Amino acid sequence: MAEQAETAAETGEILFSEPGARWRAVAYGPIVCFLLLAVEIAAGATVHWFALLFCAALIAAFAVLQIYAARTHVSVELTDRFLRNGPETTTVASIAAVLPVDSGEPWEDGRALGELTGVPRRRTAIGLRRTDGELVRTWAKDHRALRAALTSAIERPAGDPDTGRDD
Repeated sequence: MAEQAETAAETGEILFSEPGARWRAVAYGPIVCFLLLAVEIAAGATVHWFALLFCAALIAAFAVLQIYAARTHVSVELTDRFLRNGPETTTVASIAAVLPVDSGEPWEDGRALGELTGVPRRRTAIGLRRTDGELVRTWAKDHRALRAALTSAIERPAGDPDTGRDD
């Protein structure tokens, strides 16, 4: 599955991308610990070297695990040929329509794309009708930008050499 997701990113122009999490977040906990260490040194208090360094390393290790998981399961990428939600890749050619919020179709009950059981927290769902009639949900933090990019991608004419769509 991961190889398939990497292949999708390499085979077209990226129209939309959300990484799921940023690696800079690993530094936040250790920065706070080093600030506390500086305050202890400046105040002339007892310096808790081991405790603060241990906490900095522990917080960074947990952050690495969380960010790796978020980048694996909560990232979104749309190219002119593929839509990737986490490790699941869907071809743009298999998407018939991007459904409006008030479409009257029950897309809110559709399967969420990706390996997760539903739409991840702090993400907004977008309804899609696939060419086989299945209603599914894609999702993103910046759902307006993803909706616009998806609409643009599926409205390109069939057989357009820039899209890779042959239908």
